[in-house]
Amino acid sequence: MGLVAGLVFVAACSVGTPPKFIRIGVDLPLSGAGGRAGQTALNGVQFFVHQHPTIGAFTVQVVAQDDAIGGVDDPGQGTRNINALAADPLVMGVIGPFNSGVARREIPLANDAHLAMISPAVSSRCLTKEPFLPAGLSRTHVEISCKAVGLPTPVELRPTGTNNFFRLVTTDDLQGPAAADYGYKNLLLRRVAVLSDHEAYGQALASGFMTRFTKLGGSIVDILDFDPSGRLNLTAFMRHAKGDGAQAIYYGGVTANHGCVIRAQMADVFSAGEATPFLGGDGIAKDPNCVRNAGANAVGIYATVAAAAPDIIPNAQPVIAAFKTQDRNAADYSEYTIPAYDAATILYGAVDRAIKAAGGKLPARNAVVGQVAATSGFAGASGTFGFDQAGDTTLRVVSVFESRTADPTLTWSFVRAEDYSAALPY
Repeated sequence: MGLVAGLVFVAACSVGTPPKFIRIGVDLPLSGAGGRAGQTALNGVQFFVHQHPTIGAFTVQVVAQDDAIGGVDDPGQGTRNINALAADPLVMGVIGPFNSGVARREIPLANDAHLAMISPAVSSRCLTKEPFLPAGLSRTHVEISCKAVGLPTPVELRPTGTNNFFRLVTTDDLQGPAAADYGYKNLLLRRVAVLSDHEAYGQALASGFMTRFTKLGGSIVDILDFDPSGRLNLTAFMRHAKGDGAQAIYYGGVTANHGCVIRAQMADVFSAGEATPFLGGDGIAKDPNCVRNAGANAVGIYATVAAAAPDIIPNAQPVIAAFKTQDRNAADYSEYTIPAYDAATILYGAVDRAIKAAGGKLPARNAVVGQVAATSGFAGASGTFGFDQAGDTTLRVVSVFESRTADPTLTWSFVRAEDYSAALPY
């Protein structure tokens, strides 16, 4: 993207002279399937650095690492990246990662190194909070712990006992309730059938949807947690659901587990398109393969993403306009550019305050972590927010998108934001 001048690395500084450079690490998928998303996030970081090349007397350098191998997010590569960044004393913080599995491997290493991490995209709840599923979103009214679904606890990810991981998106447990709110209040659904793909992520989304939907006054007419490993034919389930008055189907799961094949099969039983909505989470949202698998019945898929949509946020518009003026290649921008830009802004502010507290010298990393943690009332391009004690954003917004075409190359349309910043939906 040619926004940042070539980086000059200094091998050593004279004794007693503060280093003249500070480095910001970036750990994202920069190749393969997630490469475009990662690259556009990196572009957001680079754009901010281009606008603000110094912090105090220090010149800022971006050190970007690719955590994908063979086109796939790789926790092992993420581990190597964080170790390399932690070994560089001039790296004051890291922006990334995108993938929850990568984050689980990286957070303990960065924690030991007192290295702040700010993710623009990771939404897995157990990275920051227990339980995996709160009792208020559980059909049995009993919370499900992180350990119960095979995930490490937030405490286990932080060997020093101090949090160093922060994120600009909200957590997955709010996706099901957001779909329920949109379905009940906007699509005027009252009777819905629910499917899940036999995995913890999908089951939790489905449970959150059902709990919120029934609390609003809706009815869940049929439920099936299916095994995605076999040949999938849910026609009998759909016929039964239709007979029970189902107006829509909610699916908790991912595209790879035949999620949108289900949508294609719905056309054999229900009215096609928006007449019979198909709802889900970010396991299918904005996924070209989902649209491809749904075929002619791709219209009327509604799916949630645990983040605000920058293109409709007033604060983001001047930044987006400036970015697109600087870089006219449309492929260099995505919905990840603005969160990454804000992540860089937050890290800059934390480093700047830590430098001032250190009398203008290179600050200790734990001082930077402390300054990130103290972020409050930050007026960013994504909105105004801070971080809670666990490192989660206080801007708890879930966006709903719709597929309005059977063309997998076209983007999904934003339809609504559900904001739970003031109060949780359970």
